[in-house]
This record gives sequence, C-alpha cells and structure tokens, in this order.
Amino acid sequence: MKHVLSIAGTDPSGGAGAAADCKTFCAHGCFALNVITAVVSQNTQGVRDYMDVSPELIASQIDAVFEDISVDAVKIGMVSVPETIRVIAAKLLQYKPDIVVIDPVMVATSGHRLLAPEAEKELKEVLLPWATVLTPNIPEAEVLAEMRIKNFGDMEKAARKIAAFGSKAILVKGGHRADDTTDILFDGKEIHYFKGKRVESTSTHGTGCSLSSAIASDLAKGMPLVEAVREAKRYVFDGISHAEPIGKGHGPIHHFYELYKRAGI
Repeated sequence: MKHVLSIAGTDPSGGAGAAADCKTFCAHGCFALNVITAVVSQNTQGVRDYMDVSPELIASQIDAVFEDISVDAVKIGMVSVPETIRVIAAKLLQYKPDIVVIDPVMVATSGHRLLAPEAEKELKEVLLPWATVLTPNIPEAEVLAEMRIKNFGDMEKAARKIAAFGSKAILVKGGHRADDTTDILFDGKEIHYFKGKRVESTSTHGTGCSLSSAIASDLAKGMPLVEAVREAKRYVFDGISHAEPIGKGHGPIHHFYELYKRAGI
C-alpha cells in the first residue's frame, strides 16, 4: 500500500481540505497521512474563520510523519501565510519526496479568500518549484499568470507562463468555464486536453482538493501523469454525479461511490 501525505487545512463539515484529501487517498487504496496547516471554521455554506497553525508545529508534524513512515507522494493544499509556505518548502528540501502535487488554494468555493496577498510572492518563488503537478483553477491561474483567461488559448498560455516558476506540469482546471469543464495540462513539453461535461449539481464542495488528491494517489501507484489526470477527472465527475444531499449549501462529492457500488450499497 502506498502512503500519501496531505498538508492542508481542516474542514469540520468533511467535504474539503484534509478531510477530502484523506477520503480520496483511501478511496484509491492508499494509506492517508495528514499534516494540518490551519484550523478552518467552515461548512457547505462558506468559510467563517480560520487560524493558522504555527510554523514550528507544522514542522514538527512533518518530521513526525517522515521520521516514522515512508511517504510515496505529498499533496499540498491550504498554505495561507508566508511563514507556512517557507517551513513547508524547507521540509520538502530536507526530505525530498518524489511526488508533490500542489493545489494552490487561494479562494474557497464560497468566494472566501484563503491566501493572504503577501503570501502570493512566496508561493510562486518558494513552493511552486517543488510541484510535480500544480492544479490551479481558472481564477487561480489568472492570479499566478497575471492575465485574464477567456478561452482555451488563454488557458494554454497561462499554463506555459506558470511553468516558468518551476513546476514540472501545470493542470489548469476548467470548472469555472460556462460551457464545459475541459481541463488543460501542460507537461513541460506538450499540451493535453481533458474534455468534461458539466453536471448540474450543488455538490461541488472540495472538488479541487479531491482532484489533486486523486492525481497524487495514482502517481504514487506508478500511473503515468496523463492517465492519472484523466482518472482523477473521472473520479470527481462520478463523485459529483452520485453525491448525497448534505448540508444547506454546496455539499461534498461522494468520495466512496465506487466502493459503495461494489459493496451493493
């Protein structure tokens, strides 16, 4: 069994952040590990408040994992302040994991900003060079590439611009597109398109967390990048399509749909 580590914030409603990461790892047959970067008060209706974990405690958590358990892949989510970014980058340098998937969580589904403006520079210069795969959505890609994205050509251009920060591959997610949910992957050499249909559903809480965690899980198991992205996109689509109505706002996807189906549930 592969061991996959989530470095992310919490979600007491269970749909995003470390909760979504760990559910996704387990759904993919991996053992889930997690380091908490921030305690977030949120639910399906939005983010109420959050408190950053101290850099010292983040470092201690990462040490506790790597000194005891082999880590096959790391998925990084919410890193809201420069101090958090710097300590994670230092630990990546120390332990040098083979696979690092970074989901640059800047704005929650509800619209609440989760990355402090002063942390953007640190994110670009200190953390992004560690990414095996970086998975920004369109609004995040617009911030990172410093450009507007209106069409597929813009998505390709943004992916290439973001790659200049050092990430090996960039997946610009198309979930914010009006017509479809086509994603574009730049693997450092080629552009790959992953077409997707839009599902009319309010169960979209934590989709970005789940997609990046699915990619990390499949890469840890040795799947090629393009196939891992394709399978992760299918996993999230199925999770949205078969989600249970939970909460009064944007509910979570069904992380264990395939397992429930096999079990006859």
